[in-house]
Amino acid sequence: MCFSAEADLVAGVVVGVVAVDTMRHVRRPAELPIALIPAVFAVHQFVEVLVWWSLEDRVSAEVGQRAVWVYLVLAFGVLPVLAPMAIAALEPPPRIRRMGVFVALGCGASIALMYAVLMHPVHASIRGHHIVYHATIEHNDLVLPAYVVATCGAMLVSRHATMRIWGLLNAVAVSMLVWLDQSAVVSLWCVWAAATSVAIAVHLRLADRASHVRRDLLGQEVEVVEVGEVHDLEVDP
Repeated sequence: MCFSAEADLVAGVVVGVVAVDTMRHVRRPAELPIALIPAVFAVHQFVEVLVWWSLEDRVSAEVGQRAVWVYLVLAFGVLPVLAPMAIAALEPPPRIRRMGVFVALGCGASIALMYAVLMHPVHASIRGHHIVYHATIEHNDLVLPAYVVATCGAMLVSRHATMRIWGLLNAVAVSMLVWLDQSAVVSLWCVWAAATSVAIAVHLRLADRASHVRRDLLGQEVEVVEVGEVHDLEVDP
């Protein structure tokens, strides 16, 4: 696929639809963080459209620079923290504590990456069919693995099958991108992760359906008990 402003625009619309559907199936506060991830990815793709247009001289350089900054804030500051926290929120209390290591790694990676964004110049350029985001990241050989472990590792150890599948797909994708072209990771992996956000929608849909089934069964049990109680009253001498 040739990535372009048009491709990012289509991806943003599609993932935006997925994000709306995902939010519709939120049943409890603990599911809200995971439901927000597709929305973040949708915004991400729309912001990158402005980056493309700036590099193609279709909007001003000032708009493009602001878009680059917003894109990196979402990629570097929000996602490495939101992803492990969202997965942890879905787990029962004993497992939430175990997920703390992924949250800590995500926070550490986020701090290091945001330091690079805030303290050094950042810019973007087109290379082939993707955008390269240039930022001076100190100890990148440690920060990037921490980012990947925080975002993908939490998914891989989740007790939910859909989250494990999502984590595996993303881990394979980011590993291949690093092997092929490390400069493509920031842009292309975010597109891939956005596309796989459908796993979140599937998870919340299944959870919502299971909740309805449990409520229906509980209602039937209550009805049986009530009928039984009336029957006992009728036959009691």
